[in-house]
Formats: sequence, structure tokens, C-alpha cells
Amino acid sequence: MDTSSLNSSDIKQYAVEHNIEGLTENTLQKIMVGELKPDKAGAFLLFQQRINQELLTHKVITHNTYTQWFEKGGLSFDQVKHFLIQFSVFSNQFLVAQLHKMLNAETVEEMHASKEILANELGVVFSKGHSNDVLESADGLEGEGLVGLEGSVDGSVFRFEAAHFEWLVSLANNIGVEFSEMGRRSHGASKTLHFCDELIRLYGSEQFAIASAASYAVENWAAAGFWEELISGLKIFKQKNKLDKFPLAFFTWHSKLEANHAHHTQQEIEEYFFTHEVDEDSFIQYGNEMLDGVAVFWEGLYESRNGLH
Repeated sequence: MDTSSLNSSDIKQYAVEHNIEGLTENTLQKIMVGELKPDKAGAFLLFQQRINQELLTHKVITHNTYTQWFEKGGLSFDQVKHFLIQFSVFSNQFLVAQLHKMLNAETVEEMHASKEILANELGVVFSKGHSNDVLESADGLEGEGLVGLEGSVDGSVFRFEAAHFEWLVSLANNIGVEFSEMGRRSHGASKTLHFCDELIRLYGSEQFAIASAASYAVENWAAAGFWEELISGLKIFKQKNKLDKFPLAFFTWHSKLEANHAHHTQQEIEEYFFTHEVDEDSFIQYGNEMLDGVAVFWEGLYESRNGLH
């Protein structure tokens, strides 16, 4: 069967008839054309129930105390400076974890996917190949269409100002934080560095099963809404302090990107389950270990806020 002949109605009907509702359309299509075996569908849906109950209920996804406090916007300059410096350390050190993930890929396709993320972080713009895919100034649109949300880095362009870390620097410069104060491990608090090290250990693991669980956990955390909480708090801070130049491109762009990633992440976990022998207990264990590392980062920020004025 040619997938081009299938529409959403056909796919939904197939899922109902075979009692496998809950899978993404992408997976259902592959089952229908014989690319994936249907005998794993029921087992995956049961596994998904475990994931929903034992992994996606982690406190850093459901109740992030720091970002909920941050969202209210009662932020001092010192609190925002500290937040931006610590976030810059995580953002810059994430490149190390992503490089490990790329180097430890098991297939060319996985390596390409990791390279896409790494290259984009460094400043290669996502492009659909259209001539109007032009980088806008971070001082201009503040992230609206800044570097594109879809497409590929393959055949695209590199620009220094498109590097994600430089967006953070551009933001922080406007409240007196210099480049020399950002991004290095020496600038990180102990709990920030713990998070960075857990990313390398788990997300960048040489063991594919561990890296897959950590990646799934990280993507679901990133899509859980904390970006919007940070944006709300920073917008209030910007307005309250009449900061004409305070470009929020880093945060607004990531918020939109992660919303797009959520569906792709689900497709990936389904593909992984259908094509590998998955140790469900280990997957949930390592996913939770990754989220524990994320939680430590935010806990450190929450604990430090009272000492800043």
C-alpha cells in the first residue's frame, strides 16, 4: 500500500478496527504498509500507560516550583542576572552532551539527527530551502521567525548571531552581564553543573537504551510549558523596568520549537519500541534519573533566589 493514498480518516478507521488507538499516525501508516509489525502495538500502548504514570508525572514536569515563582514577574535585577548566567552555563555545556550523543549514534540517521541539533545550536539556520529563509536580528522581531522552526541545516547557512548562546549573551548584556561572565563551567553553581554532568552521563550515553530514555525524558520536560512561564516572567520584568532593548529571542524561539518537537518525540519512542527489544523498567529508571538531574538545576535556582536582591 502506498502511504500517499492514505488519509487521516483511513488511518483512524484502521486504528479503531484493530483496537490500537493511541498510536501516532506516522506509526499507524508504517504498520498499514508493512514497515512495522502490528504485533507490538498492544504491548506499546501498555508501555505508554506506564510511561504516563511512572515517568511523565515527575515533579519537574508537573510542578516546577521555580518557574511557577518566576512566572509572576516579581524579579530583581540580581535574580534575573543569576538566572541568565546559570541558564547560559546549561545552554553552553549542553553542546558537550549533544556532541557525545552524536558520537555515540548507532545509525547514520541517528547521527544526522544529532548533528542537526548541534549545528543549529552553533548557528546553522533551519531552512526549508526557500530563498526567504532569512535570519532576522535578535534586536528586531525577538524570536518571531528568527531562524525558522522547520526544515534542515543541510545546505543552509551558518551565522554567528544565530548561535543560541549568543542570543542569551545579547539579552544579558542589556542588564549589565558581560560575555566573560557567561557559559563556562566556572560560572556554574554546583547544582547547575550536576545537571550538565547528568546530561553527558545519560543523554550522551554510549548505551543507546540509556540515551534514548534520557532523550525522551528531556524532550517531554522541554515541551511541558516551562518556557512560557519563563517568558511571562521576563516580559513583566522588561515592562516594569522599561527595558527597551531586552530581546527574548532565545526563549520565544525555544518555546515554539519544543511545541513542534513534542509530536516528533512521540513518533521516535514508538519507532524505537517497534524496532528494538526494550527493557521497560530500565527505560523508566533512566528517564527518571534524567528528570532528577533536571530538577536539581531548578531546585538550585529556587534556593538561591532569596539571597539575591
